[in-house]
Amino acid sequence: MDFLSQRALVGGSTQGIGRAVAEELARRGATVTLLARNEASLRQAAAALPTPANQVHDFIVADFSHPDQVRAGVQAYLTAHPAGFDILVNNTGGPAGGPLLDAPVEAFRAAFEQHLVCNHLLAQAVVPAMRGRGRGRILNIISTSVKQPLPGLGVSNTIRAAVGNWAKTLANELAADGITVNNVLPGATITQRHTSLIEQKVATTGQTTAEVEAGLLARIPAGRFGQAAEVAAAVAFLASEAAAYITGINVPVDGGRTGNL
Repeated sequence: MDFLSQRALVGGSTQGIGRAVAEELARRGATVTLLARNEASLRQAAAALPTPANQVHDFIVADFSHPDQVRAGVQAYLTAHPAGFDILVNNTGGPAGGPLLDAPVEAFRAAFEQHLVCNHLLAQAVVPAMRGRGRGRILNIISTSVKQPLPGLGVSNTIRAAVGNWAKTLANELAADGITVNNVLPGATITQRHTSLIEQKVATTGQTTAEVEAGLLARIPAGRFGQAAEVAAAVAFLASEAAAYITGINVPVDGGRTGNL
């Protein structure tokens, strides 16, 4: 499970799960290109990545809220680096929570572009070089709501399911090219989004933070919240040669919370 001489493009990688994935791949020898919207945060995160093989990590500045910006930024990068990427990790922040019927139509459009459309544009950009090498890995960080919708996350549940089906279709189309496509489904994982969702529930229910957390933990057989590094470890395995015959699957990393197989 080393990635020496491999290049990885990781979205949403200045914080949370995306950053943990970038750190794990870099620690295992990959040269990592970070993709996010804040240049100062990107510069800081890239400089902090491990360099056990003397890698030179870099970044692309683009906002997932603007798919054309993502496409232009990655295409410009690939023009300067035509070898492309061996690994693509699609990841970005999730939609705001709330009851489904309270969501404005625009929230669905924005989430669809931010998640599915940007994932698609990135796949279109990186697959040609992967096909040329006869090997590639596309990993999508989604949510356990792909398998079981989560209360209070109506827009997210809807869009995540669409991304899951997109990924399964893509996996079938690319398998013969030696390119695998898999989804990693984090459960309740300690990140800024996790904290913000708890704060939102505190504000809407009047419960204390401890009460909200206790309610969440009661549904997790492992009895604790996950760490971003644990999600990153699953990504690293699926990106490795050991997982060459695994494609088109959903891998929950959720402490057992998901109630179906």
